[in-house]
Amino acid sequence: MFCQKNVLPLLCHSKYFYMEEKNYLQDISDIKNMMNRSSQFISLSGLSGVLAGVYGLIGAYVANALIAKNESGYVTLESATFKAIAATAAIVLLLSVATAFIMTAYKARRQGEKVWNSTARRLMVNFLIPLVTGGVFALLLLRDEMYGMIAPVTLIFYGLACVNASKYTLRDVRYLGITVVILGLVATAFLAYGLEFWALGFGVCHIIYGSIMYFKYDRKN
Repeated sequence: MFCQKNVLPLLCHSKYFYMEEKNYLQDISDIKNMMNRSSQFISLSGLSGVLAGVYGLIGAYVANALIAKNESGYVTLESATFKAIAATAAIVLLLSVATAFIMTAYKARRQGEKVWNSTARRLMVNFLIPLVTGGVFALLLLRDEMYGMIAPVTLIFYGLACVNASKYTLRDVRYLGITVVILGLVATAFLAYGLEFWALGFGVCHIIYGSIMYFKYDRKN
């Protein structure tokens, strides 16, 4: 009888502390999630990265076919081949941006988040600074007819843009950026294979990291 009278309060007491500890852990987890949401834009769609990679591979294939059809064997700014390649690149860019915006907006709405908030603005600013700089640099290279440097320069500055913006979004974006920067540096040593490295960076890398992000975040949710 003595044991029963002492054991029951003890069990209830330990159960109370277990429930309190569980509540504290849940509160800490909720606070951590709130801090992550306020400091990081976590609504990026991994599937949009996969599709951007597919668009990039298609664009690289079309550009390679246009170059192969060029009878002169040399592409200049005034040539119809260059204009066709530029149009292909513009279409790939527009499709990638539109797909990323639509799928990210859908994911944000599903998670109850705003697609355009202060964190998203910081992410965009930090992404655009290196990207625009690289774009201007690439245009200057085109003006001086240094065509072989276009692929390495665009890869390097795009990778730096991803690294610079990664502190406001998923960490996987940082690894994507580092990989693309490395590819750009290697491409600098093999200028004759610029299109192949461009396809690897903007095509294959996007597919790989987009797939990782999809299975790691999107599919789980």
